[in-house]
Amino acid sequence: MSLTTEMATRPTTGEVFGYASQQIHQAASELWPDAAVRLGAHVPSVTGYVHHLTVGDRPLFAKHSMLGASLVSILRGAHGDWPAVEALQGQYVENPASLLAREAAQLGFLGPRLGAARTAGLSRGVLFTTPVTGPSLLELLLAQPASTADLLGGVWAALEALHRPGAAADLMTDAVIGERSISGTFRRKFNGISGSVYIDHLGADRLPADVAANVAAVYKQVVARLLRLGARTMPSGPPSLSYGDLKPEHVLYPGGVGGRPTFLDPGLLTAGPIVDAAKLISRIFLGLIAIRPGRKTIKAVAEGVNAFAETITPPRAITADPWMRELMAFWLMDTVNITTTYLSAPTTLPLPSQGLALIESAGHVCAVTERVSWALSCGRKPQAVWDLALRQVIEVAS
Repeated sequence: MSLTTEMATRPTTGEVFGYASQQIHQAASELWPDAAVRLGAHVPSVTGYVHHLTVGDRPLFAKHSMLGASLVSILRGAHGDWPAVEALQGQYVENPASLLAREAAQLGFLGPRLGAARTAGLSRGVLFTTPVTGPSLLELLLAQPASTADLLGGVWAALEALHRPGAAADLMTDAVIGERSISGTFRRKFNGISGSVYIDHLGADRLPADVAANVAAVYKQVVARLLRLGARTMPSGPPSLSYGDLKPEHVLYPGGVGGRPTFLDPGLLTAGPIVDAAKLISRIFLGLIAIRPGRKTIKAVAEGVNAFAETITPPRAITADPWMRELMAFWLMDTVNITTTYLSAPTTLPLPSQGLALIESAGHVCAVTERVSWALSCGRKPQAVWDLALRQVIEVAS
């Protein structure tokens, strides 16, 4: 099959978005038949199709998931052409274990345990939630960089109900969202020949050819190192829960500074707290690289992240070194996971502003992952590698 023919068989953005918006409108009309439904602005995402809407006078968010897969993989043809995807989607939404059915169950689970967005309805593979207002965690970090350690400590304290040993037994097994696993996603993306081909084509549609070739070469080395490191996904001791998708933009403060955080878009899975720490640190650092708020702010946030990491690191050296090594491996895996998703996104897929900024900064992100993964794979002391990582982030984000 020629490349032209292959591209012609892939679903188009118009087909996917048109179907999703139609499903959102029909689902809302069925759930609230006496109210007028008006779709508002689309929210760019690489995972699902998200829209603002109003039902009567009530503002809501609507999230549509196509086969529980990312929009990037759908548009790249990983699940077949549009007729095949549409047929599979009709079956998928009837599955009680579909991704958004599990997310709705998780929001209900989280409600009495920590502040979380409220579910308004679920129908036709569309999850409706009530909007949460207030600044995000990243916005507060940028506004008050000297308070970084305290803000992160507050988020960690709020998650204590999930991180305690035995917490996994409180959540129904069929409600876990294993798709949010950092290492699971990493292995799925970069396994075998398909993973090598995926890396070779990174940035082909988004970067100049010479830059894309350099990015692919660097990531090939980084991925090989991380696969050899083989970070674990399960902690020793009794299993706990990880929030799973702990990004700064998923933590909002309706009461403003000093208020309790409210959490969005959960991806609860059975894993140790280290998974949450790694994703949170990964996305904070990527936010700094994308936004470039100035060296003084970057340095203060990095110092706060360091202080936070010290408070959650096991106190004994015999356990602290493996813990820090695993934290950094997970952090690097998550950074590679999300940046390669942005780099492989078709140009027809609208991306969030941070994703576009990270594509422009692909060389800087590659520099951090290359140097830190090299130091980690050489067997250097974890503390020395961590110090190097902080310096690298400060340097490339400034």
